[in-house]
Amino acid sequence: METPNLAAEKKYNKWIIILSIVIPLVVAGLFGVNLRDMGYDVAPLTFLPPIYATINALTAVLLVIGFVAIKNKKIALHKKLMTTAIGCSVLFLVMYVAYHMTSNSTSYGGEGVMRTVYFFILITHIILSIIIIPFVLITYVRAITNNIERHKKIARITFPLWLYVAISGVVVYIMISPYYA
Repeated sequence: METPNLAAEKKYNKWIIILSIVIPLVVAGLFGVNLRDMGYDVAPLTFLPPIYATINALTAVLLVIGFVAIKNKKIALHKKLMTTAIGCSVLFLVMYVAYHMTSNSTSYGGEGVMRTVYFFILITHIILSIIIIPFVLITYVRAITNNIERHKKIARITFPLWLYVAISGVVVYIMISPYYA
């Protein structure tokens, strides 16, 4: 087994802090920007929600398969699956922001208990999607710097949180999809 590269991990930690702050701030800032309302002639990207919901579902599948792969000691496969899951999460985020910058937000139209369930899932999804950023990055960095024992410790936290974010994103889409214009 290779020796952990603690110097590289420390160097990456600066980027993890920066990205963990900048990504949510940029997304929050761009969420309030609608290019069409600002007079730009851009087509609304209303076709994106089912695509990015599918990407969230794919992320969840990749996470589960990656978990099974590592339990079966298939390290190379696990690395590829986790890297692909990160790529899917980035792709989701880009599409999500693009949709909201070109389209009007959709309000949930359900009532009663379903409205409460929807907002509970949505709010926990949003909060955990922010919290998961440093967890995913730290987990990934510990893997690529061969700090495997510390990687395993944080992965036990990262995996269920990330899986919840991926699955809850799909559930939110399914619940709101009947109300898209």
